[in-house]
Amino acid sequence: MNIHEYQGKGILKQFGVAVPKGIVAFSAEEAKRAAEQLFEEQSSPVVVVKAQIHAGGRGKAGGVKLAKSPEEVFEVAQKMLGATLVTHQTGPEGKEVRRLLVEEGMNIDKEFYLGITLDRATSSNVLMVSTEGGMEIEKVAEETPEKLLKIHVDPVYGLQGFQAREAAFSLGLKGEQFRNGVKFIEALYKAYTTIDASLAEINPLVITKEGRVLALDAKINFDDNALYRHQDFHELRDITEEDSLEYEASKSNLNYVRLDGNVGCMVNGAGLAMGTMDLIQLSGGRPANFLDVGGGASPKTVEEGFKIILGDKNVKAILVNIFGGIVRCDRVAGGVIEAAKNIGLTVPVIVRLEGTNATEAQKMLDESGLNLISAKGLRDAAEKVQKALATA
Repeated sequence: MNIHEYQGKGILKQFGVAVPKGIVAFSAEEAKRAAEQLFEEQSSPVVVVKAQIHAGGRGKAGGVKLAKSPEEVFEVAQKMLGATLVTHQTGPEGKEVRRLLVEEGMNIDKEFYLGITLDRATSSNVLMVSTEGGMEIEKVAEETPEKLLKIHVDPVYGLQGFQAREAAFSLGLKGEQFRNGVKFIEALYKAYTTIDASLAEINPLVITKEGRVLALDAKINFDDNALYRHQDFHELRDITEEDSLEYEASKSNLNYVRLDGNVGCMVNGAGLAMGTMDLIQLSGGRPANFLDVGGGASPKTVEEGFKIILGDKNVKAILVNIFGGIVRCDRVAGGVIEAAKNIGLTVPVIVRLEGTNATEAQKMLDESGLNLISAKGLRDAAEKVQKALATA
């Protein structure tokens, strides 16, 4: 689960991670009042108005502005709220700005990158630091990998003091900056593990001319599998930032990811789903989604899956590819037929069932009288997908 910058900073602050003073605002009037409060509390001549969306690259898209007075903050907020920001992470459709973070200005001396995530290849957490703060870390890793230091941390022993010091040394910190940097890194790692985050990214991490070390930006992602341990985090979810179909799928416990293709797919099992997406691509189509309905594939699950897939207007055909191991194929076929009758399918549906009672299932589909096309094997399914697209 993703959360907004201001929410992430609020959590990090509880663990002693230094962050600038900031106030969230949902209207231009609230932004002005926040600025008035910040100008009273700080000596900086400016505040920063930052659009809160679940995407990076906001600054380049006009989503981060400096303001020198509450009146200027009001004007900036009026223009920013309700606007659509298009960044390299939002796609061409962009994201609407519905809330702002008004934050104290910083007397920045240097900018760095600091991130913690899970390295699945080594089954350990990895602490990453770079002197290239404010840059896309993927670009840094690709073009100047020597500027990115990776320190693997054994999850059993946790972050050791020498590792935090190594990271601070690599950034060139000295004296008070070094001590503050080590303290910051240790606090961030504690927060990362305690809240069961999948990513804690500070970009940029800034050093002020006064020697302070602060998180100028903060991106926190939670591990969905651990959210049951943090019930209070559920209220941080902003469904307006999520794809509407993906949100509806999550309510039905369906593993759904929306893509930009024209063939919907419904599969049981993540591995088979990936293979099915490849099959669609090879047959001349483009997968419109990843959808794993799980091992049960009950009639209700299948019906919900169809509703989600058909919610995407780009879908011209659907490929159902189910392996009947845990559940019998004839039961799946019955669920497909029942769902097709209930929702009134308007696009061709190719159904490939393999496993227990597959022959009986194919007969049920062929005799259903519905727009259901049974397929025997992957090659036959691919050919029928291709034919369905040609006549769509």
